[in-house]
Amino acid sequence: MADGVGGAELVSVAGYAAADRLFDGGTVLCDGAMGTMLYARGVFINRCYDELNLSQPELVREIHAEYLQAGAEVVETNTFGGNRFRLGQHGLQDQVRAVNVAGVKLARECVNQIQEKQACEAFVAGSIGPLGVRLEPLGKVGLEEAQEAFAEQIRALVEGGPGVGVDLLIVETMTSLTEAEQAILAARSVAPGVRVVVMMTVDEDGNCLDGASAETAAIKLTEWGADAVGCNCSAGPATVLSVIERMRPVTTLPLAAMPNAGIPRAVEGRTIYLTSPEYMASFTRKLVKAGASIVGGCCGTTPSYTRAMKSSLRALGAMEGGIEVMQRNGTGKATTIKESKVSPPPLAERSKIGSMVAAGEFVTMVEIVPPKGIDCSKELDGAAQLHRLGVDAINVPDSPRASARMSAQSLCVQIQQHVGIETILHYTCRDRNVLSIQSDLLGASSIGLKNILCLTGDPPKLGNYPNATAVFDVDAIGLVNVVRNLNYGLDIGNNSIGESTGFSIAVAANPGVQDMDQEVRRFAFKVEAGAEYAITQPVFDMRVLEEFLRRIEGFRIPVIAGIWPLTSLRNAEFMKNDLRVSMPDEIMARMATALTPEAGRLEGVKIAQEMLAEAKPMVQGVQVSAPFGRYGVAADVLGLSGDDEEGLVA
Repeated sequence: MADGVGGAELVSVAGYAAADRLFDGGTVLCDGAMGTMLYARGVFINRCYDELNLSQPELVREIHAEYLQAGAEVVETNTFGGNRFRLGQHGLQDQVRAVNVAGVKLARECVNQIQEKQACEAFVAGSIGPLGVRLEPLGKVGLEEAQEAFAEQIRALVEGGPGVGVDLLIVETMTSLTEAEQAILAARSVAPGVRVVVMMTVDEDGNCLDGASAETAAIKLTEWGADAVGCNCSAGPATVLSVIERMRPVTTLPLAAMPNAGIPRAVEGRTIYLTSPEYMASFTRKLVKAGASIVGGCCGTTPSYTRAMKSSLRALGAMEGGIEVMQRNGTGKATTIKESKVSPPPLAERSKIGSMVAAGEFVTMVEIVPPKGIDCSKELDGAAQLHRLGVDAINVPDSPRASARMSAQSLCVQIQQHVGIETILHYTCRDRNVLSIQSDLLGASSIGLKNILCLTGDPPKLGNYPNATAVFDVDAIGLVNVVRNLNYGLDIGNNSIGESTGFSIAVAANPGVQDMDQEVRRFAFKVEAGAEYAITQPVFDMRVLEEFLRRIEGFRIPVIAGIWPLTSLRNAEFMKNDLRVSMPDEIMARMATALTPEAGRLEGVKIAQEMLAEAKPMVQGVQVSAPFGRYGVAADVLGLSGDDEEGLVA
């Protein structure tokens, strides 16, 4: 083989074919910050983090393992500062090879272990950061010297070849295009067979720190031979998203996006990143839609961010795997590579509820919670009497508060078969992987259940079996995507199921949640995914409902308001303090004046009736809960009970 920079042997192209999958247009999730995790474990910032590969290998190994367990497909070696200049700041300039080889070994051990245990594919990327010195003409270090420093590190990272050295190289947080070019030249000189991802860091305006625009960076990096280009770190996900949107039209290469968790803040002597995992996950979806296919996190991100991003990608994959499988091209447009030959019936033809929602009629629903045992005679009797009184449908929750109860699907079937009233099946993601979800939904459609309320589900720790394992392959957004695809006759693998499942698709909304921005963002995603109407959590403050409806005007779908008749002051306190429902002080005061159980029930019904009257002009229906199985109370709220309906009250 020919010699490279400094006389080193070239690394052959052969053997690196496995890593090509990372560049074939699919979406790849990389890990998050290493430095943030080390700092959180008590390693001071004046330490050389790269040297920990030698002195504290188990610490580094644990962090790699956590990211892999959180869903990362690519882990970066702990070698961001593993070049002679940065190591020289700690007197370790002679340890370049040792630090980098050790870093690769630790990451490779973790990747091999998870591949053996979980039979999944994972990769090791060699992390290469800036040299930490100024290059000519602004500094004393020449371009050839810089290239040799990069080449020295890269030789160590690829040492041993495929399966031993790294699978790819990630040149990241580059502040200067000139320095990025030297890194690419070094990689092509000593390791031409290894794929190279190059990411710039930018200011708040989306320009490189040397003044080059995002568009110029993408064009130049493409010309110089990078295999993927993009942006990392910077001022957070919003800034990185803008850069990806600017890069997409000017390069055909895969794009990489690894933002940090926002701009750090100093809080009580500690550096804190305030962007939440959920916020980062929402931008992951946007980054992929903008054209990024390699995504991950930078400073401030942890395995919790990786886990949230993984969930977001699964949700997006569920959508794109069916009706709209996207293939990015150099124009930034998304082209459909396979469309379903099946279309669902119009909403008005799928079910009675679908027909009423489509026609703009006011819908009345009552929630009936499944029993804890196998006897559902009380629930069937309640449903029958509510049906006779004129309630339009029965809502059946899916093990609410993570409790162990009769399956919602079973009770729905029995109500429809024995009573004849239509049901809305609450379906949660908590207990099921995507295979089980599809099986359940196909079965539900085949036995006549046509209305699905898509929910993420309460975590098991809230229930009476806190050690139960949650699944959460997808969240509510992903579930909507799955249901919509089934309506188009496609499973998540884009395979035909023959015909439409014909579901009407409902989603939940919580107008009283503290983080309204996050709730509105998620609601928009649900609508985009295919939601056709929404049912809210219990509303006691009409100002909250009005504000929520105002915030969703741009993507409004029919909204059915949740009404919960209170039974006592203690019940109101539970709703306010345990369930975090927005509860006005005046309602608390009114319930406090009810000194007997009957007085509490009557006052609760009166408040609920007032809420219904006030909400009715704003919404397309109401769902009334039956507190503690008291179906007569729900009927009273709807104004449906008569003197002969005492048997409805449990």
